Amino acid sequence: MTTLNPSVLEGPLPPRTAEDVGRAARPSWERPAFWALLCIAAVAFLWDLGASGFGNEFYAAATQAGGESWKAAFFGASDAGNSITVDKPPVALWPMDISVRLFGLGSWQILVPEALMGVATVGVLYAAVRRLYGPAAGLLAGALLALTPVAALMFRFNNPDALLTLLMVCALYCFQRALEGNRAVRWMVLTGVCFGLAFLVKTLQAWLILPALTLVYLVCAAQPLGRRIGHVLLAGAAIVVSSGWWVAIVELWPADSRPYVGGSTNNSFLDLTLGYNGLGRLTGEEKGGGVGGGSSTSGMPGGAGGRGEAGGITRMFDSALGSQISWLLPAALILLVAALVVTRRAARTDLHRAGFLAWGGALLCTAVTFSFMSGIFHEYYTVALAPYIAALVAMGTVLLWRLRGRAAAAALAATVAATAVWAFVLLGRAEGWSSPLRWPVLVVGVLAAAGIALARFLPRRLALGATGLALAAVLAGPASYTWATVTTAHTGQTPLAGPVSGADAQGHGGPPGAGAPESGAAQSGGQSGTAASGQGAPSGTAKGGSGSRLGSVDAVTPQLRATLAADASAYTWVAATVASDNQTWLQLAVGEPVMPIGDFSGGDPAPTLAQFKQYVADGKIHYFVAQGDEDGGFSRDGTDTTGSQISAWVTTTFTPQTVGSTTLYDLTAVTG
Repeated sequence: MTTLNPSVLEGPLPPRTAEDVGRAARPSWERPAFWALLCIAAVAFLWDLGASGFGNEFYAAATQAGGESWKAAFFGASDAGNSITVDKPPVALWPMDISVRLFGLGSWQILVPEALMGVATVGVLYAAVRRLYGPAAGLLAGALLALTPVAALMFRFNNPDALLTLLMVCALYCFQRALEGNRAVRWMVLTGVCFGLAFLVKTLQAWLILPALTLVYLVCAAQPLGRRIGHVLLAGAAIVVSSGWWVAIVELWPADSRPYVGGSTNNSFLDLTLGYNGLGRLTGEEKGGGVGGGSSTSGMPGGAGGRGEAGGITRMFDSALGSQISWLLPAALILLVAALVVTRRAARTDLHRAGFLAWGGALLCTAVTFSFMSGIFHEYYTVALAPYIAALVAMGTVLLWRLRGRAAAAALAATVAATAVWAFVLLGRAEGWSSPLRWPVLVVGVLAAAGIALARFLPRRLALGATGLALAAVLAGPASYTWATVTTAHTGQTPLAGPVSGADAQGHGGPPGAGAPESGAAQSGGQSGTAASGQGAPSGTAKGGSGSRLGSVDAVTPQLRATLAADASAYTWVAATVASDNQTWLQLAVGEPVMPIGDFSGGDPAPTLAQFKQYVADGKIHYFVAQGDEDGGFSRDGTDTTGSQISAWVTTTFTPQTVGSTTLYDLTAVTG
């Protein structure tokens, strides 16, 4: 195994190969520190988790359906009647589906799997970084990930991003093992499997870093070129198999006996992947999901259009995204450049440089894509960057600290100073929050940077003191935002990390106790157990007959629950309503299938008017629940939607009745 030329480095380095790692004696403090890190991460991700209720009710309703119907779980259907799927593959729902099936429907049952994914991600990141730079670097990387505000948010929330982040870190761990050369074929295949499973979580986002890793392996792997190419091809085959099996089943399954693929224009998962969830996200021409052409900025499946500023090189630092992810982004970029300069004379197969190229390539590929994409983009997407930033900062810090040269000290000092200055800026953006931290962070950071620059001339205790001050200055800002995230309930489709007060119309934040009944509630009949009002109605103009927007489980009154639950077993769907806005709350409250006509926005062609009439004629739907105004559907571009057509037919064919403030139409009543 060829490794870094010792003359390039002025200090000792940790083991570089699997054999070296196995032979290296673990320091006595490593194992207790590792378990302490995992315990602290678990406490942070599980703290008062039930306050967030159902979190994202769009995915919570799909989880409730998957907990009742294996078919709904397999396809990722929004309801146990299997009318339509969510706009993502189902793998992210499966851990929650199993939890709900085992323990019943409730906030903890839905959100605990996400928190455990967070703890696992911290552990795998530690293992990956440790192999290259030792236990101190691994522990630092894990801690930095846990202290990233958007990571603390998404590992306490039921969007697909938690599992996607875990699988990306697992992929990079396997990739590093392949670079070591020992059993490279096995590790490259496992890398491909991770990417394949990640595709079944969030489609093409999972493959953003594939170009970088492919290039790194072809250049840096310790194998002849022919074998390197063969290993890459084997990894590609593993990706195809591990992702393609489910896609093939969906495409070959008779369309009339499975749910409609939500978000697609033609009931095809390939159309969803390449259109609404694919190129449309890059170009802004999303098709499907009830969306016409053009950039979308209103409520969409899984959430409303992001509030970030216009795309560009500074997007990750803007007023909307900066406090979510960019606290350590300047440090990661500075340390990446410094590490590549330090290792510029290294051999082609040097693992230290390859590690920086892999993690740095992953960061740059993802950040550049996020920065310039024109389609739907949400702030919480940036959690994908968190492990890459944490790894680069930890590895770069340890590498430069071990060098102890003048240039290395200057680079570390510049990193600390830049991070402190940027934290000062970010803390100033939050009105009334952490203002007492701004100046101490800046002053301590500058002093610590000076101490690090002069560390080689200082006594050991003073040098260590400067290091401690640097850590305090660098971590105070993100730690305060992470604390605010952990102690705030988050509901709706597009939550924000940090000191977000309450919830706006797009579901940012939310009051404590919002959204979900206690464990065991919302089962058949759904009469026991309620919760405080939740948030989460998407933005846009709701339509669908005279009625009301529910917006929470509490808004589904006991009278409405009893009405919908009556004779529920006699129907495939106890009710239907335009879009998933009201459908999610009705289904979660009653515990019985409710059809979301047109999926999230009411614009998907499922069911068609003819199909809906046939369902009614067959006695499969009991009630139609009206909402909004009289036209039906979500108004975005003036098009005539399936939801508007069905709503118009129902309102002119059946007699309305009012239960509380909600208008119902009994579809089983005889019409004249």
